[in-house]
Amino acid sequence: MSTPISIAWKSLVVAVVVLALKALAAWWSGSVALFSDAVESIVNVATALVVLAAIVYAARPADAGHPYGHEKAEYFVAMIEAVLIGAAAFAILSEAWQALTSDHVVDVPGHAVAVAVVAAAINGIWSYVLIARGRELRSAALTADGWHLFADVLSTAGVLVGAVLASVTGIVILDPLLAIAVALHILWSGWRILKSSIDGLMDSAPDSRTIELIRTAIASEGGGAIQAHDLKARQAGPVTFIEFHLVVNGEISVREAHDICDRIETALTERLSNSQITIHVEPETKSKSRDSIAI
Repeated sequence: MSTPISIAWKSLVVAVVVLALKALAAWWSGSVALFSDAVESIVNVATALVVLAAIVYAARPADAGHPYGHEKAEYFVAMIEAVLIGAAAFAILSEAWQALTSDHVVDVPGHAVAVAVVAAAINGIWSYVLIARGRELRSAALTADGWHLFADVLSTAGVLVGAVLASVTGIVILDPLLAIAVALHILWSGWRILKSSIDGLMDSAPDSRTIELIRTAIASEGGGAIQAHDLKARQAGPVTFIEFHLVVNGEISVREAHDICDRIETALTERLSNSQITIHVEPETKSKSRDSIAI
């Protein structure tokens, strides 16, 4: 099975290949829109490097300085991506403005279109791989990079339409207008990635499906306990941190209570392989009626 690090290396190779193809298409055509698409691919190469570095760092084990691990490093990738995306968008807007205020002739040859289509196809396939594997491995960095590439695919489709229409119809303003649309789309994509990263850094809860999975595991494997309450969970990159209070009969032994905790922890780690679990054992006098998990 591919690891996040090996996937990140492959992503860097794909980004370099796609950049070369898009740069060739822009050079052959002289299209501002295709140039804007190539500029975004420079961002893709830079972010692929950042993603690789972040994943390598996040894989480091916990130490005295970071006792909860380094997984949150992945969320910083999105912030760096947002800055790079913004810089690329402004470069595109600048180029598009120059085209709007000057005589700009667009003549897109068929081989330039073909190269751009191949680049978009490669990006489309790889974005699917990154999103699917990122979700499977619960890697915020890989998932964000996948959505960024998918936005790039949509941008490529838009600029190709604009460049070809400008070349065929002679309405050259279509080319820079599509470039502006691409820049705005890039900015919107960057904002979405940034927001997702901020949620992770702010210890946002996992999705509802994961919360329900946790509650079900506690209820089904907590036999011998009375209830669980004050369940809290947060996502830090691929790791899910889970904490709750387990209410048991005050007369049972420490060993018996420990055995119940072990069963619950085993069930949770089977369902969420990369998880850190903290259970606070309490006597029945600490039972709560609100938002508790009956066992």
